[in-house]
Parts: sequence; C-alpha cells; structure tokens
Amino acid sequence: MLKDMLLSNNAVKYGDFVLPYGRRTDFFVSIKEVSTDPRLLDLLAEELSKNVRSDMIAGVELGAVPLLVAVSLKRNLPYAIVRKKYEHGTKDLIVGRIEKGRQIDMIEDVVSSGNSILNAAKLLTERGARISRAVCVVDREEGGAGLLGDNGIELISLVRRGEIIEEGIK
Repeated sequence: MLKDMLLSNNAVKYGDFVLPYGRRTDFFVSIKEVSTDPRLLDLLAEELSKNVRSDMIAGVELGAVPLLVAVSLKRNLPYAIVRKKYEHGTKDLIVGRIEKGRQIDMIEDVVSSGNSILNAAKLLTERGARISRAVCVVDREEGGAGLLGDNGIELISLVRRGEIIEEGIK
C-alpha cells in the first residue's frame, strides 16, 4: 500500500515546518526525497499513471518533475514543466510544447492550498491547453480540492492527510 511505503520511508516528518505558501504546520510530507529512490519512484509512477486520462501531463517544478518524467516513460506521454520563476535565457515559464486545445492532466507531489496547480493551469490554458484533472500523491486536505473544484479541476489524490498523520496531529 502506498501509504505504508510513504510512512516506512520517512516521507512524513513531524516537527515545526513552514509550507511554501507561508503557513506553519506540525507535519511535512517529502515526496521529493522518496522520488530519489528508483524503486519507490517507479511505484509512485505506477499509481499516478492509473489515474491519468489525458494524452499529455504537466506539473510544477520541483516536486512534480521526477513524477512527470517517470509517468511519461511509463505511459509514453509528452509532458510540460511549469516554472515558478525563470529570469534568464528565454524567460519562458513553460518547458514543453503545448498544442492549442490539448487536454492535459496535472501531476503534483503534495497539494495543500491548490494554488500551485491553479496558477500552473492558468499559464497552460493561456497557451490553449485544457485542464480539468489533477493527480497528486498526497492531499494535505487544506482546501486544495475545493479551490481546484471551484475552478473546474478535479483533484484525484492517492493518499489523504487523514490516512498518514499520527492520531492527535491535526
């Protein structure tokens, strides 16, 4: 079971952490560390692949990149990387060819507020893509599914917060 793999490989950490959007939390989920083990990355890619319905995938740097590559290789799908910031070279925030009207599924490691996926989806739709589904490894259940749903994006999560955190940590 994926939940057990995350727990047994120390992907879930307890302490005092600051999330990317500034909120403090007492637990952190590090899919990036798990993704560095090829055996575990293959398992993540297998599980994510089961939920991909489109013929292209996309995700935000850094956490989604190894997942994108692994799912791309497993399913033979093209992918795009959305950068958060890029101020040199072409200054293009999107790596990958986006064809107008193309349906793309978003891939993410951990979803908290949902803003990261929503912002990336907006950039992709400005290029003509259609985004209606996002697949994540862990949903922290902090409003991301609601925000995405309100914007026409269904969130599919492999594991939810309640399945991985210690009893009493809310």
